[in-house]
Amino acid sequence: MKYYLKLGFVLLIFCAGASGILAYVNSLTTPIIAARKAQDEINAREKLIPGAIFEERESADGDSYFIARDESEQIIGFVFIAAENGYSSKIQTMVGIDADFDIIGIEILDQGETPGLGANCLNESFSAQFAQKDALGLKVDKDDGEIVALSGATITSRTIVNSVRTRANSLKAELETGGEQ
Repeated sequence: MKYYLKLGFVLLIFCAGASGILAYVNSLTTPIIAARKAQDEINAREKLIPGAIFEERESADGDSYFIARDESEQIIGFVFIAAENGYSSKIQTMVGIDADFDIIGIEILDQGETPGLGANCLNESFSAQFAQKDALGLKVDKDDGEIVALSGATITSRTIVNSVRTRANSLKAELETGGEQ
C-alpha cells in the first residue's frame, strides 16, 4: 500500500510541476499572440482598402466594424469581420466593402479546416472571386450563386459566403438606423 501511495505522490509532483510550467509559458505567450493577431487585423484592413483612414465603430449587437474614409473625409467603404462555424472550426473572414456594399476583397484571418480541402479557402483563387460581388445577396454556385465552392469543401465555402452575407446585411441595417450612410 505504501508503494502505491509513493507512486501517486510522485505522479502528483510531476503533474503539478508540468502544470506550473505550462501556466507560466502561457502567461508569457498570450500577450505576444494577442499583439500579433491585432497586427494581422490591421494589415488585412490596409490590404483590403489601401490608403484609407479607418474609424472603429461598435454596432448594437456588440460587433465592431470600421468606416474607411479618404483624405477628404468621404466614406469609401467599410471593413468588418464575419465569423461562423465551418466544418471543423470557426472561420474568421475580414471583408472590405465599398459604400454600395460591393465586396472589395476578403482575407481569411483564422481557420482550422481540413488540410487539402477546406483549408484551400486560403488560396488566392478562392478569395479573388469575391471581388465586385454584391455582399448582400452572396451565394455559392450550389445555391444558385456566383461563388464557386471549393471542391470537397462545400460546407467551408457556404460558411464563408453565409457569414459575409449575414454580417453585411446586419451592417447595412445598422447603418440605416444609425444614419451613417
